[in-house]
Amino acid sequence: MDAALDVLRTIRFTGGIFLDAEFSAPWCVMAQVTPEDCRPLTPVPQGILAYHYVSAGRLLLQVDEEVPVAVSAGHIVLLPRNDPHLLGSELGGRPVSVDRLIRSMTRGGPARIVHGGGGETTRLVCGFMHSDTPYNALLGVLPKVMMLDVAKGAAGAWIESSFRFAADELASGEVSSPTLLARLAELLFIEAVQRYLASLPHEQRAWVGGLRDPFVGRALTQLHDHPERHWTTQALARQVGLSRSAFGERFTELVGVPPMRYLARLRMQIAARRLRESPAPISRIAWEAGYESEASFSKAFKREFGAPPATWRREQHVLSDSG
Repeated sequence: MDAALDVLRTIRFTGGIFLDAEFSAPWCVMAQVTPEDCRPLTPVPQGILAYHYVSAGRLLLQVDEEVPVAVSAGHIVLLPRNDPHLLGSELGGRPVSVDRLIRSMTRGGPARIVHGGGGETTRLVCGFMHSDTPYNALLGVLPKVMMLDVAKGAAGAWIESSFRFAADELASGEVSSPTLLARLAELLFIEAVQRYLASLPHEQRAWVGGLRDPFVGRALTQLHDHPERHWTTQALARQVGLSRSAFGERFTELVGVPPMRYLARLRMQIAARRLRESPAPISRIAWEAGYESEASFSKAFKREFGAPPATWRREQHVLSDSG
């Protein structure tokens, strides 16, 4: 994990809180932080990391067609690559664009949203972070969505009280410490990354060793962003601007395994998560993992996990139900 922490220390985040939102069930919105959201607080940034702190109530958040994440009060959810996402008490209806709901800032405070059907209330503090660093490999290999219980950890009580203080300030129309809150969000991001890395089995942390290297880092980002593509070592080398041999040696030395072996493991990790968390057909999961046939996927999966995908999925559900 030292390599990841070294990379984190090179990122100098700035940012702030731009939105105070109050929703009442039923509600569903489509959201993404835009440069215009950031403009009143900072020069327009190139890369944005978005986050939402739920101060009251609960919500579902979904990126693309991934399994929705349930977020309850006292949790912060981070989107390292600022992907477009759905937020709502339920996600089955037609979403409303957040841009259509935002009320202008007043007295130097954040923009405001009040929206919904009048049921259970959910309150959000929405913010962003950005860095002047034009490219960072770490952000490219993190999950699209990361959730953090701010009450946990040694500094949990201080972090939670700080965000609750911010929520109270926003509710009263007073924001006295935007710089402190931006710094707090940065510390939370670092904490979220550390917890994420610590949760991974050792063999799944192989990519951390390549983060310091710009060539290997770019290749890792490509693999994590598009694992379904028909990659070859030559294609990856061309993407990062190295010869095949130079890239292969560099990747293997820093990551610990050759590029294509790393890709095979990555695809299996993605497939296992999808099998465990979603009801999607095995044929679709095979395609998403980069396999042209369900048969070849099943063979590779059994070699990795010791059981065919359907059997492994049933076993995981039994274990989950018994726990």
